[in-house]
Amino acid sequence: MYIRDCVEKQIFCKGMDMDSNSFQLAWVTDIHLNFLEPEPLEAFLSMLEKRFWDALLITGDIAEAVDCSYFLKMMQTRLKRPIYFVLGNHDYYYGSLEKVRSSIYHLHMENLFLNWLPCSGVVHLTADTALVGHDGWADARYGDFINSIVIMNDHLLVKELADCFHEEEKTALQKKLQSLGDEVAEYFRHILPKALERYEHVILATHIPPFPEICVFEEGMDENDWLPHLCCKAVGEELIHIMEQYPHNQLTVLCGHTHSFQCKSIIPNIQVFSGSAEYGSPELQKIFDIRYCTLNYA
Repeated sequence: MYIRDCVEKQIFCKGMDMDSNSFQLAWVTDIHLNFLEPEPLEAFLSMLEKRFWDALLITGDIAEAVDCSYFLKMMQTRLKRPIYFVLGNHDYYYGSLEKVRSSIYHLHMENLFLNWLPCSGVVHLTADTALVGHDGWADARYGDFINSIVIMNDHLLVKELADCFHEEEKTALQKKLQSLGDEVAEYFRHILPKALERYEHVILATHIPPFPEICVFEEGMDENDWLPHLCCKAVGEELIHIMEQYPHNQLTVLCGHTHSFQCKSIIPNIQVFSGSAEYGSPELQKIFDIRYCTLNYA
């Protein structure tokens, strides 16, 4: 299944006031719920349940292929508010791109409050602000992929990548990763201008950071080794190209993957946030109070 085939399934956020200029968007990322025992899982859900927000945004790494749908349905049952999400690389572990996408597509179609953003098109939040998103994938274009000493679990635990993986010959895997990055860039090339024509401000959700500026490296980490696995160059270049054509619009990018909170301005009308994360301890990143094309922390 090619995700863009589903783009026009849903245009506006279910049940929202079309004329409102205020919206509370809660954001979580890299929550890895499969790592949690029942008690901390209950604590996390209870915390979200008690906070005030209109919709929840998850920027990937919810669980793994076998239990991602299970946890999403659990969240829907508990929270009873719209959940918008993209998948992260971990959500495909021990599965395949094709089967996970098919499963999540059906989940999206069959559940009122579960909205997979690649199948949701342009989502209306307020009169001035919309939401779009896609899972994303690191496309092996930054750094030195061929000579990198890093082997990601992605390359071993996701079928289509494992089929290409050979430790001594990385060309086939590199081409596959680049094709996945190109797919995401094409999606945003198609959907983002549609949003910008109608809304002054667009929030873009993706798991993989589109810009290397958002990546922080600990001591001993070689950028050339790690960047191929942390960023999607194709998406970053596409976003800059599009936003340069819309200088009076604002794009806010929310992403995950790096487990480090960062906020950077890439060009005057692109601001990027990456979320912090720790295995076994999911957290609420922010509740954004969206008013008149601005994001304020609630």
